[in-house]
Amino acid sequence: MARNDWSKLDESDVRVRPGKGTRPRSKRRPEHADAVTAMVIGKDRGRWTCAIDADPTQVITAMRAREMGRTPVVVGDRVGIVGDVSGKPDTLARIIRVDERTSSLLRTADDTDPYERLVVANAERLLIVTALADPPPRTGFIDRCLVACYAGGVEPVLCLTKADLASPDELLAGYAGLDIPAIVTRYDEEPEGLAEMLKDRVTALVGHSGVGKSTLVNRLVPDAELAVGVVSAVGKGRHTSVAAVALPLPDGGWVIDTPGVRSFGLAHVTADHIVDAFEEFAAAAEECPSGCGHLGPPEDPDCALDDVVTDGTALPERLASLRRLLASRGGHDVTRVTDA
Repeated sequence: MARNDWSKLDESDVRVRPGKGTRPRSKRRPEHADAVTAMVIGKDRGRWTCAIDADPTQVITAMRAREMGRTPVVVGDRVGIVGDVSGKPDTLARIIRVDERTSSLLRTADDTDPYERLVVANAERLLIVTALADPPPRTGFIDRCLVACYAGGVEPVLCLTKADLASPDELLAGYAGLDIPAIVTRYDEEPEGLAEMLKDRVTALVGHSGVGKSTLVNRLVPDAELAVGVVSAVGKGRHTSVAAVALPLPDGGWVIDTPGVRSFGLAHVTADHIVDAFEEFAAAAEECPSGCGHLGPPEDPDCALDDVVTDGTALPERLASLRRLLASRGGHDVTRVTDA
């Protein structure tokens, strides 16, 4: 064929380079019908420690499957796992899904940080551990933990430690309007009623460093140091205080020990999240003007929550407690220290 005689070419003269494979790509993914359910009890550097069916005697190590992308997996999550679930040394399973969470404990680095950090999933209760002295209690931190509980669907419990150094009466009186369960402990006595309260439940612990959280965990879980060592073996000796870890209670249930935190940011929480947790005020809040922060005069002079107290539907102490939590969410009086 002459060099310029292109008019005689047709589609039969076109050569198409074949692809690397003959099978067309598909967006279908395996259903993983054989996946087993497990509870995440530890995480360290791309590896998750999981208990099959939440059984502490069946512990395995897993990685996140590629198809999950960057889906967050945290301690307390219920996950689906495939692969080698024997738990034998040097075996590795795959997490292929995260089941719907019943509760989510979230926090941000501060009140201006838009990035939410999922601390614990599926916890039924949050034990807010606060020392009555050395260090002194910070009610602002307690208030912020309460706000996170109400927003995440977690039941709060106050745990006041070091009662041998100071009286808990003043601090307890400040939260009487919220009807929060409270446990008072001493260094020289066993925590009365705490083990029964946590039995057969998943409970997370949060508190500042030095408030006695580790001492409390060691009393609840006699082999806590040994159990933590097993979970942290995934990280090859990494110090366990930098990450949350779930420990099995002797009589059933789990306690999730979280690392000590300095701040509890609430950038992800709105005022309505808190008001919804107070049933007697939830309906009235819908009558408030748009943008109402429910703090009352002078910030919100037309707030309808005052009418609920006026007509006798709610106690003034409840409204005062609610507004204290709302003020804490807004960053007011965050580090207030009691006189105790």
